[in-house]
Amino acid sequence: MKIFNTLSRRKEEFVPLEPGKVKMYVCGPTVYNLIHIGNARPMIVFDTVRRYFEYKGYEVNFVSNFTDVDDKIIKKANEEGVEAGIISERYIAECKKDMQGMNVKPATTHPQATNEIDGMIAMIGALIEKGHAYAAADGTVYFRTRSFREYGKLSHKNLDDLQSGMRSLLVSGEEQKEDPLDFVLWKPKKENEPYWESPWCDGRPGWHIECSVMSKRYLGDEIDIHAGGEDLIFPHHENEIAQSEAANGKTFARYWMHNAFLNIDNKKMSKSEGNFFTVRDISEKYDLQVLRYFMLSAQYRTPLNFSAELMEAAKNGLERIVTCAHNLTYLSEHAAASENGAAAGTDAMRDDERESLTGAEQYVTRFEEAMDDDFNTADAISVVFELVKYINSHVSGVSSKECLQAFYEMLSKLTDVLGLIVEKKEEILDEDIERLIAERQAARKEKNFARADEIRTELLEKGIVLEDTREGVKWKRA
Repeated sequence: MKIFNTLSRRKEEFVPLEPGKVKMYVCGPTVYNLIHIGNARPMIVFDTVRRYFEYKGYEVNFVSNFTDVDDKIIKKANEEGVEAGIISERYIAECKKDMQGMNVKPATTHPQATNEIDGMIAMIGALIEKGHAYAAADGTVYFRTRSFREYGKLSHKNLDDLQSGMRSLLVSGEEQKEDPLDFVLWKPKKENEPYWESPWCDGRPGWHIECSVMSKRYLGDEIDIHAGGEDLIFPHHENEIAQSEAANGKTFARYWMHNAFLNIDNKKMSKSEGNFFTVRDISEKYDLQVLRYFMLSAQYRTPLNFSAELMEAAKNGLERIVTCAHNLTYLSEHAAASENGAAAGTDAMRDDERESLTGAEQYVTRFEEAMDDDFNTADAISVVFELVKYINSHVSGVSSKECLQAFYEMLSKLTDVLGLIVEKKEEILDEDIERLIAERQAARKEKNFARADEIRTELLEKGIVLEDTREGVKWKRA
């Protein structure tokens, strides 16, 4: 298995720190609103990476955090007149709903920054003791960037170039830095902000320190893989390396993986452009399995363009796979019993059916070759389509239940690696749809929004998409 390592800028053979085990950390979202489809790409990509490791027999310790203290969270809390924790817990719950809809497996651990403050204070203290950090007069603690000689090794940025670029970027309060390149580890509290006591001042941590601390606590000083979007390479991941390696005296992560950006109709996603979509927005038009399929239709390091046309293509592509699986299930359930009443088992298969299965195994091999080559899901999906075509061309001559089930298991094993669900959704009658819509409307009038959301999700899981209009609620089958 080869992984493109951002650190070396080349594909490297994957060799775990401990045989048969993978320690993997993925930077999670800042929870101040519903997650957008840009957040969805790393969630889906690295969930698929995890699934493939597990398919290959590895035990994966997968850690992905929630940043639950941040300027945006505090701003929203102050606007609503509530504690910041109310905002973060609300959107952690909403994020988990969207993750479930996208079939993203829960992490082994989902740490939250506010639960790890003691560890952050301890690491900052260690960095000060080692001369890698210092406290300013107002209690702000900075990391001495130049004290870490390898700074810039991930982003491949030169310190002198960074220095010249930052001289004009100093803002009020930063004149107390020893060097413009130094970055914040701890900052003093402000009015109407949550804060914690520390040896330097009452305040809260800087953003970068949280992942260093959570990775250390739940995975150890050294990990196999650290991952996230390419926008995190600098300064976030660069600063994580500096903090962690300066504090622990060990290599932080052996492999760094970063997914490319997602554009909308060939433009950067932006609220000002009017092309900003949350995962929840997409769920009102498509089953989120379609979004997952779309995200995996390109290799993760390739920029991906989102458009209505491409989503329709993804919907049609997924439907071909699901239809093949459904046909196999149907034929298996209705397979005629053998004339001699033979017991179920591979002995019930004819020689030509065994040959068909043997011929299909090449697609499993090619699928693994694609995934072993830096998790090339685009090529892996192409192989799945070839397997579907092969099955469709051979299934008419198959009569044994055992052969049909073997084809199904082969197909579902590969789609499960991709996190794609091939079981047909249970059909729901029109009158049951109308009944649930009426119940949802009643729940909304009673301001029972949790139940209203549950009904929408229940209908979506059965392939029913709701649209709230001025004329009332309209629905369609996805």
